[in-house]
Amino acid sequence: MKEKMILTSRIFQHIQRAIHPVCAQPYSSIRDKLSSSFMPDILGFTHNKVHTILSILFLVLILPSTANAHRGAKGEVDTCRISVGSEVIHFSAYTPTLSGGKSYCHIIPEIGLTDLVIDYEGKKLRHTTVEFEVTKEPEGSRVYYHNPEKITKGSVDAKVDFSKFGAGNYLLHVTVLNKGETIDSHLPFSVGLEAAESVIPNKILFPLIIIIIIFAAMFFMSKSNKKQPPSANEPEA
Repeated sequence: MKEKMILTSRIFQHIQRAIHPVCAQPYSSIRDKLSSSFMPDILGFTHNKVHTILSILFLVLILPSTANAHRGAKGEVDTCRISVGSEVIHFSAYTPTLSGGKSYCHIIPEIGLTDLVIDYEGKKLRHTTVEFEVTKEPEGSRVYYHNPEKITKGSVDAKVDFSKFGAGNYLLHVTVLNKGETIDSHLPFSVGLEAAESVIPNKILFPLIIIIIIFAAMFFMSKSNKKQPPSANEPEA
């Protein structure tokens, strides 16, 4: 214990000797030295760090993401997936005559002939009887019905002309009939009520916001440095 106290005392003395010359100097002198020695290093470090961040963001933006456009990347929540018991079904909607091959999910912006594609993600449902239905809400009127059957190919392509039913909110019903047990799942979507999802997806929008914030911070830092008053020790011109 005594040795620890002696060691602590010696360390404290060394610290006092180290900081005493600094404390004895005027504040303006310390500020000038910090500005001349440390500020370039700090600004250089900040500059390099900004370049690193921008490089990482650029790599994130150029990474191929089209393959996961609707199914979602690993670990990413995909709201176009319907859990049916222990199995999963994926839902996509296409309006080929209006928007080409663009895929929609919860928001179908235009009214017209629409392909509702339902894909099984597992193989177990292919050997199970499944019933599909689409209703217009809140009245619950049926606009599409697929008789209960085993869909061994694991995919259903339902063609619905929503121009016959008008804009509104719709609900996809998925019912699994297995050994007397019934499992119901639902996925809501709208037709002709809202614009398509944002032209700039969040994966691109968020990095852009970060880049703007970084450049704004750099701009204000450089502006404040230019407005800094001269030191009291500096002779006036």
